[in-house]
Amino acid sequence: MPLSERAAQFSAFAALTGYDDEIRETARLTDARESMAEDDLAELNAAFLRLLEIETERPHVSIIYFQPDTRKDGGAYLTYSGQFRHYDAAEGLLCFTDGTVLPAVQIQSIRFRR
Repeated sequence: MPLSERAAQFSAFAALTGYDDEIRETARLTDARESMAEDDLAELNAAFLRLLEIETERPHVSIIYFQPDTRKDGGAYLTYSGQFRHYDAAEGLLCFTDGTVLPAVQIQSIRFRR
């Protein structure tokens, strides 16, 4: 038997296919969504109303939002910066000039940029 075929007899065998992926997924950490204090909610509401008032000016904003994880409980807090286009009230979505769409219910903070 040629040496290359003999080596194949002793190659690694994955008896539990996908097990390593499951271990990595279990070890992956997510953040819990924190509830907002009343002061923070009032500040967010004021910023949102201001955003709607100056919508036609296409303001530049930085938004912190919660992105729920699709595979497990929790998610991640992400920051997006861009030029606001409009608010879709029927769907509850903030739309931006670059095509990004964020659900209003996930927004944690709105900061206006100059």
